[in-house]
Amino acid sequence: MAMHRIAIGTPGEAGQPDAIRAAFAEFFCMIIFVFAGEGSGMAYSKLTNNGPATPAGLIAASLSHAFGLFVAVSVGANISGGHVNPAVTFGAFIGGNITLLRSILYWIAQLFGSVVACILLKHATGGMETSGFSLSPGVSVWNALVFEIVMTFGLVYTVYATAVDPKKGNAGVVAPIAIGFIVGANILVGGAFDGASMNPAVSFGPAVVTWSWTHHWVYWVGPFIGAAIAAIIYDNIFIGDDGHEPLSSSDF
Repeated sequence: MAMHRIAIGTPGEAGQPDAIRAAFAEFFCMIIFVFAGEGSGMAYSKLTNNGPATPAGLIAASLSHAFGLFVAVSVGANISGGHVNPAVTFGAFIGGNITLLRSILYWIAQLFGSVVACILLKHATGGMETSGFSLSPGVSVWNALVFEIVMTFGLVYTVYATAVDPKKGNAGVVAPIAIGFIVGANILVGGAFDGASMNPAVSFGPAVVTWSWTHHWVYWVGPFIGAAIAAIIYDNIFIGDDGHEPLSSSDF
């Protein structure tokens, strides 16, 4: 079984109005998501006077990310596909659902949106630190890598099943909430170990604002590997040759 039509795209694609609109949609969706998710962590720090992490704080992080992503995916779905995550975009590319050039546009918009959200949070909170992603004591980079691979696999598999699959039917209606829920659920699993990013852009924004890059590569490599595995498995086994729709400039 071969992968379907991985496409580079045409040089003029980056200037097409629908591609520009899609990139802007990803930018604004990422601001919405990161402002809520990262902001909830800062609010927790303020409420507890920078106290230690607690189960209640983990639940708050899970809910804020699930709610924020549900909305961000929903408002971007009709314009850009509502990726709100470079790993999701990479998974869509691996499955032949988006061209490489459009993917690069999305990645730039997603990363920039995350940075802008973190800058806004820093100023809105009077200079509070935007907490970056880090490994908890006793957690190795390889532990964290496995966490990020498996959690992002679950996320991108969910994206394929509810949003990409041409046979999705009514499942497409619940795609944003399903995507938000899997992220929220995975934060309850991995949050205590490595912060449970599943999203390179979410890790990138705080890293830029605090200029802290320790183990940052884990939050890129893990999600991209997990996304690629999910895309390859779902595209080949469950979509297959007879179910793949032609790629167009307005797809996903």
